[in-house]
Amino acid sequence: MFLRQISDPHLAQYAYLIGCQRTGEAIVIDPERDIDRYRDLAAQEGLRLTAVAETHIHADFVSGARELAAADPEVKIYVSAEGGADWQSEWADGRPNVTRLRDGDGFKIGNIEFKAVHTPGHTPEHMVYLVTDLGGGANEPVAMLSGDFLFVGDAGRPDLLEQAAGLVGTQEAGARALYRSLRKVSELPCHVQVLPAHGAGSACGKALGSVPNSTFGYEEKFNPALKLAAAGNEQAFVDFILSGQPEPPPYFANMKHVNKVGPTVLGTLPQPRRMHLDDVAARLDEPGLVVLDTRDRAAFLAGHLRRSLFAPPEKFADFAGSYLAPDNEVILVVKDVAGTEDYVRQLVRMGFDNISGALLASAVASAPAALKATTRAVTFADVPALLCNGARPGLLDVRKATEFAAGHLRDAQNIAHTRLLPRLAEVPADYPLLVSCASGMRAAGACAFLSRAGREVICVADKFENAPTALLA
Repeated sequence: MFLRQISDPHLAQYAYLIGCQRTGEAIVIDPERDIDRYRDLAAQEGLRLTAVAETHIHADFVSGARELAAADPEVKIYVSAEGGADWQSEWADGRPNVTRLRDGDGFKIGNIEFKAVHTPGHTPEHMVYLVTDLGGGANEPVAMLSGDFLFVGDAGRPDLLEQAAGLVGTQEAGARALYRSLRKVSELPCHVQVLPAHGAGSACGKALGSVPNSTFGYEEKFNPALKLAAAGNEQAFVDFILSGQPEPPPYFANMKHVNKVGPTVLGTLPQPRRMHLDDVAARLDEPGLVVLDTRDRAAFLAGHLRRSLFAPPEKFADFAGSYLAPDNEVILVVKDVAGTEDYVRQLVRMGFDNISGALLASAVASAPAALKATTRAVTFADVPALLCNGARPGLLDVRKATEFAAGHLRDAQNIAHTRLLPRLAEVPADYPLLVSCASGMRAAGACAFLSRAGREVICVADKFENAPTALLA
């Protein structure tokens, strides 16, 4: 049996390519939309990608299952039939080679057996797959493809449908379903590998480990959520799993719908054309056009094209997913056009397909002043004097709620940077805002977004640990 985890570090997502080396057949589990990576890997290993399976309808990336089915009509498709009519993959209706799986159903890829186990909680239709290498002589599963059900050090959050998709009243029911699902798998052998769909950095849980996989026995001993479920105290589990979850970026709200009805088939990746400043200059004030600037923070704050958003390489997916709308037309500002493809991949994985061009950073740096804007930047040492002047600014802290609760500036308003887009109406518009975070990076991204939305902002480009004690609540 061949098994390979394919990692997307930008979205902290894992897909899995599993193949039978005797028959040459292979399946990919929970693929992202740019499917060439999986097909190329299969070919390198002498395998044919003959099937695709999803653990659930994802909220944090655009699934590649439909893309694979469109690329090869012979590909077999495995999706959940559980969870009720509202939780079915509509894009698979009427397609050939579709199998909708119920709890306990199985299928084979060559000499490898996959058994579906219904594990609701994160979502109502969620499945995990137990993998048994029959061709290798095994009669017990070697691994559980756990999707967003069980992670290394954590369990899938059950509040995401309510917090991101607006399905009010679902989070407690989801937490109780997750509790029952974790107890349902409690008899798995300790040697079974746990192969999750996400790792550290994902907003699908609050404490995902950086180790890419684990074993059920290890998680049974050290995973807090699994331990609480095994202990049998349902209310303690519910209280634990619903507390301290990170604020999801707004693009999550669109992903459930896109993945349910079916994303647009790309065929090939978008190919943004090389642009010159003249191509962009006359369009800067168009409402739907977004210039996405990937330069470093200092360069962006010092001068950027009007109404640009800030998305540096280390925070590109995070900031783009927080501030872009699905219908935006995107023009990238890049240091080197050769590096554009990685940004394009990140964007289409989040459902942002309209990427029309790429503009060199050097063109922005030399652009006329009339086309540019700057963002005032200060340190925390400057804040006391600013708070004492006549045009006293408001304080906006864009860290997570858990960070804010651990310590914050007196009288500061807290809205996580990932929630500014849906909560923009709560941000004051009648006075300037001092925007801060833990390091100044999220503050810079938030300032770009708020400035585009017409707010007057000052970026505290400094570490929160430098905040004067006298200002702390």
